[in-house]
Amino acid sequence: MGHRRRSQRRSSTKGPSTFWRLKGNQGTLKEDVELYFEDAREHNFTTAAFDYHKSVDKGHGRIEVREYWVSSDIGWLEPRKEYKGLQSICMVSSTRIVGEQQSGERRLYISSLPPEAKRIAEAIRGHWGIENALHWVLDMAFREDECRKWKDNAAENFAILRHIALNLLKQEKTCKRSIAGNRLVTGWDNEYLRKVLFPS
Repeated sequence: MGHRRRSQRRSSTKGPSTFWRLKGNQGTLKEDVELYFEDAREHNFTTAAFDYHKSVDKGHGRIEVREYWVSSDIGWLEPRKEYKGLQSICMVSSTRIVGEQQSGERRLYISSLPPEAKRIAEAIRGHWGIENALHWVLDMAFREDECRKWKDNAAENFAILRHIALNLLKQEKTCKRSIAGNRLVTGWDNEYLRKVLFPS
């Protein structure tokens, strides 16, 4: 590896999930893995053993190409002990083509699955729909992506609280607003807050 690895202070222990998407609110973890894959790309993925998988989906007037690179080279990854059973890291490069328009995105993951690109690809694809729907609600209603609480167990604790709050707000049907709107009302109206916390 050709980059300097800085310390990473997130210390929440992860449970039985098979993979975790890296985001910008996890200290330097995302940056470190991103730099690792940038270095690998510059050397045509010869810096370590990588497993590769590619999928192409066509339909509804668009083409989606997804490429997966997976490696078990994680000895350098400082927070690996905080993620139970961590075995591999993964980069997903997605390209969408609609007519003459083309867009791309890269995602980074750490995983407790062995470094088998096709297997990890199937696991990620299976969860994308669920993740996208839930993440969209949490981000819109609770600004989850802007959360910077990652010291000690704060990130995990706040994630649990957001999910509890989301479930309570979904159960409340009398206020015909969005989840974000209902959340705001709980801060303005104590009676409505009691109705959300103690549904009849």
